[in-house]
Amino acid sequence: MRILIAAAGSRGDVAPYTGLGAALRHAGHDVTVATTDAFAPLVRDAGLVFRSLPADPRGRGAVTDRRDLMRSAAAFIAELGQGFADAMTEGTDLLLLSTTTAPLGWHLAEATDTPSLGVYLQPTAPTGDFPPVVTGSRSLGRLPNRLAARFALHMTDRLYEQAVARLRHRLQLPPLSAARMRRQQEQADWPVLHGFSTTLVPRPSDWRSGLRVVGNWWPHHEATERLPTRVEDFLNAGPRPVLIGFGSMAGGHGERLGDLAVRALRRAGLRGILQTGSAGLTADGDDLLTVEDVPHSLLFPRLAAVVHHAGAGTTAAALRAGVPAVPVPVTADQPFWAKRLAALGAATEPIPFRSLTAERLADALDRVVGQRTYARVAATAARHMATEDGAGHVLKAVQRLTRR
Repeated sequence: MRILIAAAGSRGDVAPYTGLGAALRHAGHDVTVATTDAFAPLVRDAGLVFRSLPADPRGRGAVTDRRDLMRSAAAFIAELGQGFADAMTEGTDLLLLSTTTAPLGWHLAEATDTPSLGVYLQPTAPTGDFPPVVTGSRSLGRLPNRLAARFALHMTDRLYEQAVARLRHRLQLPPLSAARMRRQQEQADWPVLHGFSTTLVPRPSDWRSGLRVVGNWWPHHEATERLPTRVEDFLNAGPRPVLIGFGSMAGGHGERLGDLAVRALRRAGLRGILQTGSAGLTADGDDLLTVEDVPHSLLFPRLAAVVHHAGAGTTAAALRAGVPAVPVPVTADQPFWAKRLAALGAATEPIPFRSLTAERLADALDRVVGQRTYARVAATAARHMATEDGAGHVLKAVQRLTRR
């Protein structure tokens, strides 16, 4: 089949689809990934065809306030919607749509009569088991959780409303609201495969039948890839270090975070690796190393712990490596993943980004490295995750569509 995967957002919203796409390509399918230009190298390095989506996610990592996040998301969606129809070329047999692109991709599928499948990195469907991912709030009880999730979807539909209207006009489709399209998809039991582990989020029993949790999709890396020599040298020069990084979050906070990280590590008596990320973290010293992008799958198993922003991808990567964490969530779905990780016992209680101090971080590092319980729980979770085959489940779903 000629498969188009549409994904947009931060690096963590796109990278997992390179591994999924590579698995589909290995099975004989022609795979194109439509995403924003910043991630063209990730797509091409995985041997996949890149197609540009007209939006720029850079700068969103500097947003830490929820209202600013909503305004930023609305602007991003408006850009995305303007050229979304251009991503689809004649002859596409199947659309795979991410959480971010599905509310636009549904209309493209309708216009071209193309089958589609959801491939989500977050659980967005209402459930009584937990509150909406985007609120980061504590559980309110089963009925309030479901009502809150419905309200969250309503707010999402409002964000997409204008982009959907313009897209449908361009596709020469009759008017249909974003909310109405979502209801149609739910009533049709539109299939969604969720690319996260049941270790963190078991499938809710009150979900409709078309919603499944299949396990993670991992960013593509060549089997021959190795860590840079200077990273290997640092790892071999002493006890296991702690990695501190905030991915695409915390832009503009690099100097403060770098100083804070160094003070926390020295107070805890630990060696550290700082990942620059969007924040621009840097540090100097014999017991410190600064790195840019390094494959999590190669680096994380060599660490004592990871301090991270609790994005879905980094959360899963640390758990997969059997390494405990100190989550420092910034915004969006990060508080949700941070709480799931802590509830599992593989991480300390989250430290909200706005409340982060060197003293709090040092205390958390003392606990997560000094108390072996965290590492044992993480190792147990890693063994469970190794039994999951997220890409394999998507491949089977694609094969079922092929036989129809």
